[in-house]
Parts: sequence; C-alpha cells; structure tokens
Amino acid sequence: MAMKDYSDEFKADAVALYESTPGATYKSIAADLGVNRATLREWVLRDRERRGVTAAIAKPGPQPREAVPSADPDERVRQLEARVAELEASERKLATERDILRKAAKYFAGETNW
Repeated sequence: MAMKDYSDEFKADAVALYESTPGATYKSIAADLGVNRATLREWVLRDRERRGVTAAIAKPGPQPREAVPSADPDERVRQLEARVAELEASERKLATERDILRKAAKYFAGETNW
C-alpha cells in the first residue's frame, strides 16, 4: 500500500480535532478522517512533544456524569455547568470537523479535471 502525503495543515487540524474531543480515541478520530490510527497517534505525539506537553496530562478521560438530579441547588448548578462544558466541547469538535471538510472539499474541487 502506498504511503499518503498529508499536508501540515491537515495534520494540525487532525491533532486539534483529537485534542478538542473529550473521550475521543485515536481509532474513532482516525476513522472519521480516513487515516490510519497509528498515523494519527504519531501526529499527536509529535505535536505534544513540540509543545512540551506530557501524554498523562494532555488529554483527561471523560468525566463521569450523575444521572440523578440533585435536590441541592449548588450541586444542580455544578451538574448544569458540566453539561454546558460538555456541549461546548461537542460544538468545538463539530466546528473543527466542518472546517476540515470544507478544506477537503475545496482541495478536491480544485483537483477535478472534468
């Protein structure tokens, strides 16, 4: 199988998507982008090394959520703030995916020789 040559911009976008997606795995993001899981992992590790970030603190795992609403107003506020943060992270992921798709569409539209 021939090796593909990805642009630096694509690599940076892929890393940004992975880093901004809570609970994401290399496998899931790589499948979304159509790249090899090990390739994405290598890009992420190189980017972290370049920034001086250690893998242990770079991407925390998903936070457990309580399903039962609390009667305590302070706890309810904390639950709602956590949900807002989760939705904002999801929105960032979708925006990043949209931007990657737009760039890919422009690239492939320019490559078409019809």
